[in-house]
Amino acid sequence: MSFIADYGFVLLILACTFGFFMAWGVGANDVANAMGTSVGSKALTIKQAIFVAMVFEFCGAYLAGGEVTETVKSGIVDAALITPDLMVLGMMSALLAAGTWLLIATTKGWPVSTTHSIVGAVIGFAAVGISVDAVHWDAVGPIVASWVVSPVLSGTIAFGIFVSVQKLIIDTDNPFQNAKRFVPMYMFLTGFMVALVTLSKGLKHVGLDLSGGQSFLLAIAVGVLVMLLGILLLRRIQVDVEADRAFHFSSVEKVFAVLMIFTACAMAFAHGSNDVANAVGPLAAIVGVLEGGADVAIGTKSTVPGWVLLLGAVGIVIGLATYGYKVIATIGKQITELTPSRGFAAELAAASTVVGASAIGLPVSTTHTLVGAVLGVGLARGIGALNLGVIGKIFMSWLITLPVGAALAVLYFTILRAIFV
Repeated sequence: MSFIADYGFVLLILACTFGFFMAWGVGANDVANAMGTSVGSKALTIKQAIFVAMVFEFCGAYLAGGEVTETVKSGIVDAALITPDLMVLGMMSALLAAGTWLLIATTKGWPVSTTHSIVGAVIGFAAVGISVDAVHWDAVGPIVASWVVSPVLSGTIAFGIFVSVQKLIIDTDNPFQNAKRFVPMYMFLTGFMVALVTLSKGLKHVGLDLSGGQSFLLAIAVGVLVMLLGILLLRRIQVDVEADRAFHFSSVEKVFAVLMIFTACAMAFAHGSNDVANAVGPLAAIVGVLEGGADVAIGTKSTVPGWVLLLGAVGIVIGLATYGYKVIATIGKQITELTPSRGFAAELAAASTVVGASAIGLPVSTTHTLVGAVLGVGLARGIGALNLGVIGKIFMSWLITLPVGAALAVLYFTILRAIFV
């Protein structure tokens, strides 16, 4: 512990800097995924998407980010086998490695998984820098499985939602009237789903612990509130005869554009709740070691400090605002042609999958989940609606993310060890 006593403050400043850099990368790459469908379907402009993301990413990260942060912080490595000084250096190298890869991927416009990046980096430093036994391989299994399960699950849900939209609204004699009738139900579903998981699982670390019944009733109230707000907004939309001549469903898509504002908020909240952990999980472990020793920080479950979640939330917002536009273009325009009705189905499916995973503390990849959902919507229109070349590039970037994250972490770990130990 001697070098922690000597360099404690310097290590804390470095850790916060690396954590902020990683959070910036999450904002630039992953939040752009979450907003890509809204921008690609023209439901929101880039400026509006950034504003929505700023508010709801921040709320999701701060209010509901605690559960998954615990998994990244203490569920992947065995604290008993790693000395406190090596734990601090290792988690710092993991943050720097993942942040570096995200910077490279974002400049190329690749939507890669920040979850892959940080989990790969943590495994890399622990397995190569310490010992293979230092990794909880039994805990890694469900995380890796979730990377396959989450896109399949969200794709299936998106397919089902879009088919329901086709049956209830698009393939009917009066699609505009049916859109006004059924879209409020989808709005209720969006508000209810996000509220239920947040209230029942996400607020414990901010001191609010509600019973199942209380959470359920409050979630219904939130769903009803969202629905009523939506109905008020929908009243202002009238049939545009001229636009409908050019595109038969133009007026219907305007109704779905209102709905997409709500699903964009839900997606941003879901993303913040799950992916803030990628930036602040390792930082929370470092802060715990510096403040109270390794046993307190990593060996047991402890509350993630509020200021750590705050740092992650601010970093995410700045990342999106400064560099998020590159990946927004890939997701929103290049996989399949998106309209508000298609984008809504993809966003609601992805948000449901991500929020559900956050509730059980499973770090799923928002990228995989959303791309899976967009593919599901595309498949509902036939395989010809998909740009297979772009999809191939995205899959390749996914495959190399984990090993690149691990290799960079080993490199940075070696450098930091040489400097401090």
